[in-house]
Amino acid sequence: MFIPAEIKKIIKKITEQGFEAFVVGGCVRDLLRGAEPEDWDITTNAAPEKLTALFPKSFCENKFGTVTVLTGSKSPKLKEVEITPFRIEAKYSDKRHPDMVEWAKTIEEDLARRDFTINAIAISYNLKLETYNLTKETKNKSSKLQAASYKIIDPYNGQEDLKNKIIRAVRQAKDRFSEDALRMLRAARFAATLGFDIEKETAKAIKENSALLSEISQERIRDEFLKIIMSDRASDGIELLRELGLLKYILPELEEGYNIGQNKHHVYDCYQHFLLSLKYASQKKFNQNVRIASLLHDVGKPRSKRGEGLNSTFYSHEIIGAKITRQILFRLKFSQKDSEKIIKLVRYHLFYYNAGEVTESSVRRLVKNAGIENMEELLQVRMADRIGSGVPKAEPYKLRHLKYIIEKVSRDPLSAKMLKINGNDIIKILDIKPGPKIGQILDILLAGALADPKKNKKEILEKEVKKLGELSEKELISLAEKNRKEVEEVEIKEDQMTKKKYWVS
Repeated sequence: MFIPAEIKKIIKKITEQGFEAFVVGGCVRDLLRGAEPEDWDITTNAAPEKLTALFPKSFCENKFGTVTVLTGSKSPKLKEVEITPFRIEAKYSDKRHPDMVEWAKTIEEDLARRDFTINAIAISYNLKLETYNLTKETKNKSSKLQAASYKIIDPYNGQEDLKNKIIRAVRQAKDRFSEDALRMLRAARFAATLGFDIEKETAKAIKENSALLSEISQERIRDEFLKIIMSDRASDGIELLRELGLLKYILPELEEGYNIGQNKHHVYDCYQHFLLSLKYASQKKFNQNVRIASLLHDVGKPRSKRGEGLNSTFYSHEIIGAKITRQILFRLKFSQKDSEKIIKLVRYHLFYYNAGEVTESSVRRLVKNAGIENMEELLQVRMADRIGSGVPKAEPYKLRHLKYIIEKVSRDPLSAKMLKINGNDIIKILDIKPGPKIGQILDILLAGALADPKKNKKEILEKEVKKLGELSEKELISLAEKNRKEVEEVEIKEDQMTKKKYWVS
């Protein structure tokens, strides 16, 4: 079991003053299952004022006595370590925070207030034994002393539940959820992210108390929801929320699609389609916004459905879906930046494209509406949509061809506008009137700049203009024509490379 030097140093400082100190919570859970902890927490019987005196580089800005120590560590996971005094929590009027906090006397009392057995495990670390181990013992005895240097405090058999992959509430589940309703959502999140099952009585208590979730702030709900969305089992997590009766308090719009059949273009009903699209997005490690858009892209279908059976229709469901998505993201307090992107992905996911049928101008309109910065993510949503519809291939030829056209129409054309000099500059340098000569010189300069981008500097181009101005009309026309062909060859070569990139012909 590896405990970082920063944590050992904090424990040493506390215990040298005669207090107890334990590593506790999620970091212990992760250590015991062989995973690297995302952060570290310590609990102690030292009062907050004692801790702030012990650790000058610390702060305590909460009513729960938690002291955050700034360690100066290079590791982002160890820069800040939270130390919380043993505590007993009283009534939770708001179903989220205790009305008052009382300090406890023992680690066992502190563990009794925690949510799940796998999070109610503490480690006592004996630094003296470890020092003896490192300095005086043989290698053979070392492993025994290493084991002796820490002690696991596990009053609720959390290690057994870790072994069996079970999420179980500490003591009475209904009491834990009545104290803090967010714990119900955390149970689903742990099940999804860890691949665990929720113990029968714990699951029953969640179903019976699910309505309490409506009293939790939307920001807290959003944060837990995003952790589920970003897990490898995101779709399982969403389905678990529905089974536990929690989804209707988070995304009731998704439940509208449950058992709503689709038409001949889909194998699954709306709700199954939502989940399968999200499943593909999570399997492909797509980013947060793409995953959310994949889950919500057809959320407008239940409200737009007309008719039944194979020929039912969902006209304008993408427009309705974009409006519903806006309402969802506003309710869950998403940032404006993320909201705007997700809404666009939902609004424009239904683009039509068949190679040879759709013009470049229509692709330009799509790029303009959705935003060139969103095109890659839009195509990812479309891929998730396809797999969620039951088709075998996420990226057929026509989608690859569309990628090629998008890059083609989005690329700046090879033109004289790319030069650091313009027609007016040439007129001034050569003291001539506007005419064909200006365009001919620009064609020659463009070809030179494409061949060697270092030449595209104003002072270099001005010198070149003076040289070209000395050529005869015949010489200039001939050279300009030659350079125009060179530019065309560059365009053809770039187009061929783009086609090759997307495996299209």
